[in-house]
Amino acid sequence: MATAASFNQISKTVCVMDASGCLGSSIVHRLLQRGYSVHAAVQNHGKLWQSFEGLSCNKKNLKIFHSDPFDYHSIMDALKGCCGLFYSFEPPSDQPTYDEFMADVEVRAAHNVLEACAQTNTIDKVVFTSSATTVIWNDSHRKAPDLDERNWSDLNFCRKFKLWQALSKTLAEKTAWALAMDRSINMVTVNGGLLMSPDLTISNPYLKGAAEMYEDGVFVTVDLRFIVDTHIHVFEDATSYGRYLCFNHVIKCNGDAVKLANMLLPPSESSLPQSLEDTRIHQQRISNKKLNKLMVDFDTKLRVD
Repeated sequence: MATAASFNQISKTVCVMDASGCLGSSIVHRLLQRGYSVHAAVQNHGKLWQSFEGLSCNKKNLKIFHSDPFDYHSIMDALKGCCGLFYSFEPPSDQPTYDEFMADVEVRAAHNVLEACAQTNTIDKVVFTSSATTVIWNDSHRKAPDLDERNWSDLNFCRKFKLWQALSKTLAEKTAWALAMDRSINMVTVNGGLLMSPDLTISNPYLKGAAEMYEDGVFVTVDLRFIVDTHIHVFEDATSYGRYLCFNHVIKCNGDAVKLANMLLPPSESSLPQSLEDTRIHQQRISNKKLNKLMVDFDTKLRVD
């Protein structure tokens, strides 16, 4: 079972960057509940306390930093004294949507953050949030029986079909891995499915190609609580390594697809005619066995004091 002693903990202080998004702020909450001190790094000054107003735990262990992923010194300030980093990319406020230019932005951010980690001698481990879309988009995969962490999306395939989120996430993760290996950074990635967060909308860039994902048996989703627990467990467990596909539901039948459409679309548009004859169940072709094996012993109530 994971304990505080299961990783080389230089301090109980960790950094979460960017902490202003739904995932980042939820990771901050859970870390504080488990007894960590947290440096919450956010891009937007206006959001400094907005994400943490409803904290049920003691705020004395929380410090908030304005940290721009394109400002190396602000990253270093947030990392100072931390033994670990939880990093997830949030698009800049002046470029909120994924397009053909976002990949350059996300890659530069990943490079800056990993370089700052290499320069921070107290950093023992990095948990890098990536996406299942870095695994599934490859023409040669479509006949593969089971995709897992060993697979990568094809960059030219992503460009051809304008899968900008998948392109951006794949390039950023590959950049992070290259730098982590070159600089001997202990890094693990969490490759999450579509995050079923309260702010999920039809415009979420993960949904580009949803029909193809559904038909191919690789349309996966993940609950917020599960992906947050995954981040914390892969950090605390000294045996964690490499990439982890993170999902706890596969949309593989008509009922699942209609239920998701009802969540994402207004009532007038989501009332899709549900064919009674469409009882097909698409075969799941993506595996999260590696993560499930790791999560067996995760204790959600453990504190690291």
